[in-house]
Amino acid sequence: MYAVVATGGKQYKVQEGETLSVEKLPGEVGSQVAFDRVLMFSDDENISVGKPVIENAVVSAHIIEQGKARKILVFKYKRRKRYRRTQGHRQTFTKVKIDSIEV
Repeated sequence: MYAVVATGGKQYKVQEGETLSVEKLPGEVGSQVAFDRVLMFSDDENISVGKPVIENAVVSAHIIEQGKARKILVFKYKRRKRYRRTQGHRQTFTKVKIDSIEV
């Protein structure tokens, strides 16, 4: 059994017991999170596709970790013009564990 949920402008295929990193969600470690934008659901026999979402479908999870990803460097350079700019960025994320999928 799996579902496809939309959160943070991205879509994720999730199964029960799975751990995944999503864009930062508000909440403390251990608190419950519900994803109500379920786009697709499959129970290994039937597949339900929403238009655009499936009504009354909820994927519940709990937060395992709030953190930041590795730093990436953004470097701008124009040759022969003495122009150099360096900037770093660390994207925030939330790691969640899927508890149940209810339709």
